[in-house]
Amino acid sequence: MPAQRFDLRGLAPGQGPSRRHVASVVDVAEDLVVQGPVQALAAVLARLWRTERLPAVPVGWEPADDAASRGLARALALGTGPERELPLVRDDHGGVLLSAGRLEAGGGPAAGVRRALGRRFGAQAHHDDARVADGLITRIDVHPDWTAADSIRAAVVTQPLRPVRRSTGRALQVACDAARVVRDGVPLDRDVTRWTWYADDRVRWRLRP
Repeated sequence: MPAQRFDLRGLAPGQGPSRRHVASVVDVAEDLVVQGPVQALAAVLARLWRTERLPAVPVGWEPADDAASRGLARALALGTGPERELPLVRDDHGGVLLSAGRLEAGGGPAAGVRRALGRRFGAQAHHDDARVADGLITRIDVHPDWTAADSIRAAVVTQPLRPVRRSTGRALQVACDAARVVRDGVPLDRDVTRWTWYADDRVRWRLRP
C-alpha cells in the first residue's frame, strides 16, 4: 500500500499547521509522507507522539525549498541509507523541535521593533548540571544535535557582539521573566516564564529515506 501523503506545503513562514490539518495522522495504518517545511514535520511527529503512534508509523519527508528545510534535510542525510530510528527532542508544552528553537524577550507584538534591537530579560538556565545563564540575557538558541544520541546544543547570548556561551547536553531548563518561544520558526501563542527542551531517551521516531 502506498504511503499516505500529508500536503502541508501551503504553510507560510512562521505558521504552523492547525490541529485539524494533522488530526487524521492517527488514522494512518502503515506509513506516511509529510510534504512541507520543518514545522509541518514537527507537528506531525508531535501528534503521533501524543497519540502513542510514533514508534509504529514510519515517516517520510519531502521538504520545502527554504533554508531551514534544506539544512535539516542535510543534517538528517535525507534520501540516503536505510530506514532509521532517530531521537526526539521535546518540550514540556507538548511540542517537538527538529531544527532550531529560541527564547527571547517577551511582551507581545508591540515589542517587535525593540526585540529586533536585542531586548534583554532575566533568566536562569541549566543545561544538565551546568548553569549556563544567570542574569540578564538577550536570547537562548537551541538545536538538536543530530551527530549524537539524545543531545541538544544551546547558545546563550548575553548581549549582542559579546561572546556566546555554548553547551551540549540532554536537557535545558529555563526559569525567566516573560519570554517568547519560537519553535522551528513558529512563535508560541503566549509568553512563558518556565521552559524545558530535552532529548527524550525513552522514545524514537522512524525516518524513511
